[in-house]
Amino acid sequence: MSDPGLSHPGLARLVLAHTKVQLTEQRRIPIALVASTFFPAVAMLAFVVPNVEGAVAATVATASMVLFATMSSAMMGLGIGVAADRELPWDPYLRTLPAGPFPRFAARILTFMVIALISVVPVVVIAWLFTDATITPVRMLLGVAALMATTVPFMLIGLFIGYLLPSKAAIAVSQLLFFPIAILGGLLGNPMDLPAFIDVVAPYMPSRGAVQLIWLATTDVPTQTLPIVMLGVWTVVMGLLAAWAYRRDEGRRFS
Repeated sequence: MSDPGLSHPGLARLVLAHTKVQLTEQRRIPIALVASTFFPAVAMLAFVVPNVEGAVAATVATASMVLFATMSSAMMGLGIGVAADRELPWDPYLRTLPAGPFPRFAARILTFMVIALISVVPVVVIAWLFTDATITPVRMLLGVAALMATTVPFMLIGLFIGYLLPSKAAIAVSQLLFFPIAILGGLLGNPMDLPAFIDVVAPYMPSRGAVQLIWLATTDVPTQTLPIVMLGVWTVVMGLLAAWAYRRDEGRRFS
């Protein structure tokens, strides 16, 4: 439980301290950051640059790749990171402190946001250099805001995996879930011309609703209602599952 006497400024300092520690850990082991930037950039070069023509199609496809990059950080980065931390002696100690779990949990979210923003830079640069994608500064800011908001269900999936599974299993499961969600959501390839099977399945995937909200912020492409409703459903369900996994882990280790 958190200390009721802990002031808001004190809590904020704790969050910033945990964030600084986690960013330092990321800097000391940069391979995760390299992977989170490398694979989306390769996917951009392989699936978008040679296959998409026209400003609107290129902008929409770039938005899809940007979401692909942040999904990778959210699902695999958070999932594997939380699972690995649970196996360290430092984690149970932190969870017994009076401040409670909030400072470290908030720090994870802030750290993820920093890594996510870094991971999309190569995708945006590739789009600028090799495609006809265009965007105004205002729409870019709206797109960043939409991106951060729509990655919530993927962060919850990562937290669910991290609190439920040991680290080795979390690596495999996060990868097994990430790629089908990305592919079936229509993020790879030309999103304006999906294969028939993916076109049927995509509206029910959280990736489709998320990318449609980003399109809404960055382009004039019309959106559909069903994918956005399903994104809300996924968010609620994964929030409940993540909370259950956290309580289950705490009950098993501290009861």
